[in-house]
Amino acid sequence: MSDLFAVQVRGRSTALGPQACVLHGHALPFAEALLAGIDTVTAAAPLRHLVTPGGHVMQVAMTNCGRFGWCSDRRGYRYDPVDPQAGRPWPAFPPVFLALAGEAAAAAGFSGYRPDACLVNRYAPGTRLSLHQDRDEDDRVAPIVSVSLGLPATFLFGGFARGDKTVRVPLLHGDVVVWGGVDRMRFHGVLPVPPGVHPDTGGYRLNLTFRKVR
Repeated sequence: MSDLFAVQVRGRSTALGPQACVLHGHALPFAEALLAGIDTVTAAAPLRHLVTPGGHVMQVAMTNCGRFGWCSDRRGYRYDPVDPQAGRPWPAFPPVFLALAGEAAAAAGFSGYRPDACLVNRYAPGTRLSLHQDRDEDDRVAPIVSVSLGLPATFLFGGFARGDKTVRVPLLHGDVVVWGGVDRMRFHGVLPVPPGVHPDTGGYRLNLTFRKVR
């Protein structure tokens, strides 16, 4: 039923801020190709659970593609052009990734968007992402483009301090959230993903997060 609703609201957008919005169902025409691209990326750079500088294992399994990959270990958070597990560059963007990211950014008012990193995140039921800012990028104006696939989730979108009030945003298969410019440094997170099974992703939510690092 959630996918049926996603189709019904496709083409609509919901503003979250002056330069932040949800593009409902925007990724649906790309979904099959995006999932195939994820399979290609994870075959070359498998999903893994990173460790925080404090030694905690992250709930979300992740990998990367593009010029840079986001990494975390005892040395800290950073972007690296080389997959530390494989000792080689991260996989290139599948062409559909760049096509969707550029189109979604333009639909949200950011023309000419060319990301150089994409985080591929896999959420199992019960997995959450704590409120945080994306602050490891040199470019803190270019938008973040976040694509939801599979199980539904609730996205938290807050202010510029951790304690600011957050808005709860339901996200369905194919929804895309874009935030940049004056909204780029807002805190955001994901509530625990509820249990379920999606016909395309099984018991998981998949998320693609495109970023401009340099």
